[in-house]
Amino acid sequence: MNPAAIVFDLDGVLVDSEQLWDEVRRAVVADRGGRWTADATSAMQGMSTPEWAQYLTTLGASGTPQELAKAVTEGMADRYRRHVPLLPGAVEAVTALSGRWRLGVASSSPPDLIGVVLTAAGVAGRFWVTVSSEEVARGKPAPDVYLAAAAKLDAEPATCVAIEDSANGLRAAAAAGMVVVAVPNQQYPPPADALALARAAVRTPAALTPELVDQL
Repeated sequence: MNPAAIVFDLDGVLVDSEQLWDEVRRAVVADRGGRWTADATSAMQGMSTPEWAQYLTTLGASGTPQELAKAVTEGMADRYRRHVPLLPGAVEAVTALSGRWRLGVASSSPPDLIGVVLTAAGVAGRFWVTVSSEEVARGKPAPDVYLAAAAKLDAEPATCVAIEDSANGLRAAAAAGMVVVAVPNQQYPPPADALALARAAVRTPAALTPELVDQL
């Protein structure tokens, strides 16, 4: 295929932040009297901010979802101010692919954090559009954020390639009708049924080359 556009997830694809989100959310829940559960991490992957903030209340964290979202987002911003953990090869992949295709971001991160990461990486100008799950009705695994990104890119979803790392992200991109490339998260690997939705899988962002896209 010759795609009209390529849409990247952010966390776990361009920036190694899944563990940071986990650490910050765990700390907020503990500070507010809640208790983390074994399935909490996987359950929240791909959720929009309102969705995971509501989920934190089910873990017993005191405060409104809005207060919990603010505490977590401020914690993440503080971490990013100290260091943005870009994945090896991520900037090079974005640079190479942007030379041939329009790029977008479809992320569960809040809009401000998306901007912080792309600016810190020096690639903000290479993306035509960014969409946060906060800006659509439903977070991943629903396809809303990918459909919104395709619309902003003026592209049919079936002509887009989506780059994802998590189970809910892979399901969201596939549900949107996009051709999916998986960069499986090493710390929280997606199950086989989610990986099966991908046309191709690579181990690191460094393998996201124009040659790979040409072979899809």
